[in-house]
Amino acid sequence: MIIPVILSGGSGTRLWPLSRALRPKQLLCMVSNYTMIQDTVNRLQGITELADPIIVCNEEHRFTIAEQMREMNINPSAIILEPFGKNTAPAVAISALQSQKNEKDPVLLVLPADHVIGDQAAFHAAVELGYQAALSNKLVTFGIVPDAPETGYGYIKAGEKLDNDNILSVEKFVEKPNAETAQTYLDEGNYYWNSGMFMFKASVYLNELNTHKNEMYNCSAEALSSAAIDMDFIRLNREVFETCPADSIDYAVMEKTASAAVIPVDMQWNDIGSWSALWEVGDSDEHGNVSHGDVLLEDSKNSYVHADSRLVTTVGLNDHVVVETADAVLVAHKDKAQNVKDIVARLKEANRHEATIHNKAYRPWGAYECIDHDSRFQVKRITVNVGASLSLQLHHHRAEHWIVVQGTAKVTCGDKVFLMAENESTYIPLGEKHRLENAGKIPLELIEVQTGSYLGEDDIVRFDDEYGR
Repeated sequence: MIIPVILSGGSGTRLWPLSRALRPKQLLCMVSNYTMIQDTVNRLQGITELADPIIVCNEEHRFTIAEQMREMNINPSAIILEPFGKNTAPAVAISALQSQKNEKDPVLLVLPADHVIGDQAAFHAAVELGYQAALSNKLVTFGIVPDAPETGYGYIKAGEKLDNDNILSVEKFVEKPNAETAQTYLDEGNYYWNSGMFMFKASVYLNELNTHKNEMYNCSAEALSSAAIDMDFIRLNREVFETCPADSIDYAVMEKTASAAVIPVDMQWNDIGSWSALWEVGDSDEHGNVSHGDVLLEDSKNSYVHADSRLVTTVGLNDHVVVETADAVLVAHKDKAQNVKDIVARLKEANRHEATIHNKAYRPWGAYECIDHDSRFQVKRITVNVGASLSLQLHHHRAEHWIVVQGTAKVTCGDKVFLMAENESTYIPLGEKHRLENAGKIPLELIEVQTGSYLGEDDIVRFDDEYGR
């Protein structure tokens, strides 16, 4: 049995301003009509001996991931919530331990949630080959056949052939090289890009981790054994997991084991680590431009232009990236695309919300978007999913006016409970307990006007919440 382990803990800072801490790239539609994590799960279809996936994610993303899986009729066997990012080795250890609760010794297929794979048939063939090697107690990594002297990836140097001509021993892992060294690797022909995808028996990985990183193994086991079940989620013990050493699979296990194997594969792979990578995988026009949204280009070449909320035009632009959202615009040379993370770091240092959230914020019940605001008022567009409801709550510093634009709202205001249809409105006084529910069969949309002395999101006192917040 193959259990996919989807690692969704990244923040995607190099893809700001679209990717942000509370809505990172793997939860966005970056290259298709599906989000990247949905694409990751979708491309597993057709692989034999496949079980429901285990997903490891940041606890802030839990409801979004659960909703995106529900949209695809995927029922993960577990969604494990990390209170802290500890890199990949502990995440996979906890997934391996969790997997053994339902299967005696399954094979794990470890996949980052934010990769693009253009040749799905080649991916499937590599997984089938990896499955056979994993059953023979190999710890398999997938090496991408390089087509350029790439300096942005680590490399795997392959050794001798093993039982199958397409399964090679691992001689060593090497760090990201400079341009000259990368060209040497390409010329030698036995170096492959490190994809960060792995395949092995749960027991084999755990035994190796216990041997080489005993403290990490013990912390991972204790964090899971003392975890809390929170609705559909496994919430790791925060105090225990905080003490767990952080490390990658590569450093913790793969570089130390004598059982590592690499399967070279050419599957049109890209880890979408920057805006220039999105330009590489996008559909370009006759001038080499890739554009998304309402974009008008004049005398521009080899550029990536993304418009999220308005018209974006360029004149005389070459080899640049332009990304527009409702609250931020990025302009960068493609050669400097990796440095976007430095802008995010500066935004965080300045305590600016643009590093973390969009104007449109997603919640387990739907979403809200700030349309306008000033010191004593704020206007929001609110969407409530079918069958969903907000918490029963009150605010100490603001009153609210609700106007239904679409759908049917069930409103609780003090002791009153009533329905509102399109074009109807109501007033929620300051300090009054209230709740909003979607009582219809289509998404509920309304305009909320807040007025008061303080309009922060932390002015909420919850009395009842089906999402356990």
